[in-house]
Amino acid sequence: MADPKGFLTTGREVAKTRPVGERVRDWNEVYVPGSLLPIISKQAGRCMDCGIPFCHNGCPLGNLIPEWNDFAYREDWSAAQERLHATNNFPEFTGRLCPAPCESACVLGINQPAVTIKNVEVSIIDKAWDGGDVKPQVPERLSGKTAAVIGSGPAGLAAAQQLTRAGHTVVVYERADRIGGLLRYGIPEFKMEKRHINRRIEQMRAEGTKFRTGIEIGRDLTSTDLRKRFDAVVIAAGATTARDLPVPGRELAGIHQAMEYLPLANKVVEGDFVAPPITAEGKHVVVIGGGDTGADCVGTAHRQGAASVTQLEIMPKPGEDRNAGQPWPTFPMLYKVTSAHEEGGERVYSVSTTHFEGDEDGNVQFLHLVEVEFVEGKLTQKPGTERRIPAQLVTLAMGFTGTDVENGLVAQFGLDLDERGNIARDADFATNVDGVYVAGDAGRGQSLIVWAIAEGRSAARGVDRYLTGASSLPAPIRPTDRSLTV
Repeated sequence: MADPKGFLTTGREVAKTRPVGERVRDWNEVYVPGSLLPIISKQAGRCMDCGIPFCHNGCPLGNLIPEWNDFAYREDWSAAQERLHATNNFPEFTGRLCPAPCESACVLGINQPAVTIKNVEVSIIDKAWDGGDVKPQVPERLSGKTAAVIGSGPAGLAAAQQLTRAGHTVVVYERADRIGGLLRYGIPEFKMEKRHINRRIEQMRAEGTKFRTGIEIGRDLTSTDLRKRFDAVVIAAGATTARDLPVPGRELAGIHQAMEYLPLANKVVEGDFVAPPITAEGKHVVVIGGGDTGADCVGTAHRQGAASVTQLEIMPKPGEDRNAGQPWPTFPMLYKVTSAHEEGGERVYSVSTTHFEGDEDGNVQFLHLVEVEFVEGKLTQKPGTERRIPAQLVTLAMGFTGTDVENGLVAQFGLDLDERGNIARDADFATNVDGVYVAGDAGRGQSLIVWAIAEGRSAARGVDRYLTGASSLPAPIRPTDRSLTV
């Protein structure tokens, strides 16, 4: 146990954010550099090393949280990063982007503020990189087997790294111009600077993983060609079919899916554009969707100089405390103020968009909405509550409905889909096609980054066993366990 009295003597402290007026003028991460260093050992010492560590169950990766908390408390950072990497390929990603279901499951959180698990995690890995503890793990010998990974998001990268370390020759195919998937182009720079991806990619290259960008399987390279070249295939292409809003005026210019808008802002930071083709500068911006992607649109609009930002959510405003239907240790839906919300704008709950109104040139100018409420379990419009708000740029951030079937990948492989529109797979992450596996959102549906990494690791085990008859890679997370999907 770290500090036997730590949970009694030390209060919860989290990473400090930079002043709003400063951070909205750049794209750097919102946190004050080094703000965790003076406090992180004591924060790790709040861990009670519970007899039954529910944080393990709360984390889809099964992170060994009490163990690396103990090492962090003792400032044995080398041992801490080894325990961290034992279950997680990319803790610098999860430590910045995961909503931390482990903290919701923390036993201390029953009646006190939970341990700052996420902050401890990111501190350990940042110290490991700074101290040179993160090194390539080159396999001792090659198996002679080959595997292709389709998609370079967290699931694809995790699968590729595990398979490479098992001795297989692995090639990752990415249809975008850079590696990283939604980590690269869907996550704004202010949430995670892309240097973290770049150095992890260099580690993977040094281990032997090969990367091919600008190639879309199903269009640029057929499934037949891919299967001729490789002994096994892992599909980690994500659930990229965005949910649309089929209301009058949807065709007006200025209404975009979030994943049309956000990548262009990231490309400006990458140096591809001087100014983004879609910008919020000087415009009244409306973001439809109250989740994390919506918050990313809000923060991006602030940095582009929006005249105003309004975020709409069809569901009621969540409470600040758990409700009876979401008891500990489940992941509760709580009212959350992200760094983007701290920067300004208005959040409107229990409203539904009825139609858009444009100008004579076909550009959106107003959004018409109506308040809604639950009546006998159904969302119903409230008469007399209709109104319009200015909207010169609208982003749709309402989630995703399944994997992309338009590019031919699903049809060419002959893959079965489940009732939710995702690629069907068994408990070993194998599809109905021999030698073809699926991991992450493509098989699970839209979910968390920790689930993506866990599934990538698990699919890699299935592939390793398929290729060699056995596997020493970590046991899989069962794809039927959806208890922490949010």
